[in-house]
Amino acid sequence: MRRYSLDMPPPAATSHPRIRIGIGGWNYEPWRGTFFPPGLPRRQELAHASARLSAIEVNATYYGTLKPAVFAGWREQTPEGFVFSLKASRFATNRKVLASAAESIERFVGSGIAELGPKLGPIVWQFAPTKRFEPDDFGAFLALLPRRAGGLPLRHVLDVRHESFACAGYLELARRHDCATVHTDAPQFPAIADPGNDLAYIRLMRSAADCPTGYRPAEIAAWAQGARAWVAGGPRREVFLYFINGAKERAPAAAIELMQAVG
Repeated sequence: MRRYSLDMPPPAATSHPRIRIGIGGWNYEPWRGTFFPPGLPRRQELAHASARLSAIEVNATYYGTLKPAVFAGWREQTPEGFVFSLKASRFATNRKVLASAAESIERFVGSGIAELGPKLGPIVWQFAPTKRFEPDDFGAFLALLPRRAGGLPLRHVLDVRHESFACAGYLELARRHDCATVHTDAPQFPAIADPGNDLAYIRLMRSAADCPTGYRPAEIAAWAQGARAWVAGGPRREVFLYFINGAKERAPAAAIELMQAVG
């Protein structure tokens, strides 16, 4: 297996436009001097990361409202073909009655995310691990999700973390509202697969600190094979794979290793 080093040139980030591979965020101290060259100014970290990956999942949008100029700045700092996934506001999803989330949803969608233009990827709606599947309330929430923002089409992905969502009733409801479901590779959350949606959104959370690339060679090869097989199943199929949490310091090397394995 090839090992990542700072001396390696950027991989071809758009070698397969329907397979996106990346990490969560880009401001992480342990990446400085490893993924980021020593002395690289922090204002250049996004440009460096986006030249080597094909997507980044943004967590900051989950915790607070950003300004349109921030999204415009991200658009300008990243290369053509790069994509951001945005985690939607927690104020919309962390509530007892989801049907009451209309104002929070509108505030997030209207915060300026359309400034990303073609670099706006899926919107991820993350729910608490304690949130159970209640069909009527959940369906009312999904009906609130807008289809467009500033003229751009929106794709919605549901990060459900309670075992009660691992059922046919939930998947049928999500498909009815044209929402994909996060497939999580983690010991603490259910791994829900939805073969009925063209968009596969995978969060890989088992990175091991004792492995230079987070995931072992056989695991990297299996995810690469799965990604290729998924997009081969139809012309509209797309897959996002993010290395997040686990041994987070290994995430960039894991993502680059997977990009190379996908070819």
